[in-house]
Amino acid sequence: MVTVPTLETERLRLRPWRAEDAGPFSELCADAELMRYVGGVMDRPAAWRRMAAYAGHWVLRGYGPWALEDKASGTLVGYSGVFNPDGWPEPEINWGLTRDHLGRGLVTEAATRARDYAYDTLGFTTIASCIDLENKPSLAVAKRLGATLDREIAFFGRPGGVFRHVAPADRRKVSN
Repeated sequence: MVTVPTLETERLRLRPWRAEDAGPFSELCADAELMRYVGGVMDRPAAWRRMAAYAGHWVLRGYGPWALEDKASGTLVGYSGVFNPDGWPEPEINWGLTRDHLGRGLVTEAATRARDYAYDTLGFTTIASCIDLENKPSLAVAKRLGATLDREIAFFGRPGGVFRHVAPADRRKVSN
């Protein structure tokens, strides 16, 4: 049995997925604006399957995306973690937030903690984020994290990029 660690930041709890996350996660996945750059909207059964894939990622890889919980309210606000399904360009830090939690720096907070976990606990020496080149909010997060365009790729059938995060020794120099 795999134990998924629970991590914390100032405002967030990065925790294992729970069955009751299906409702809030399916609302995130049904939002056309939020899902435009990551494969498009999903109905509840498809969102459940993606959530199950995130949870199962931990069993198959020993790491994966966490559910993001607002510490103050206990509400699921999104996801972030180390993602690397079969056929993916390479391990990446991924992220997504519900609409009413955007613009508060929560993605940067969660992705920074996930990146630190990848470097400090998993021993990664490099990690990336795969981002649609028109996804301005995610491009801004990558910039705040110190990630730079390494190479262009097709991402969900659209122009995308692999954005290389700063090396473990250099990450403290980045001010997010």
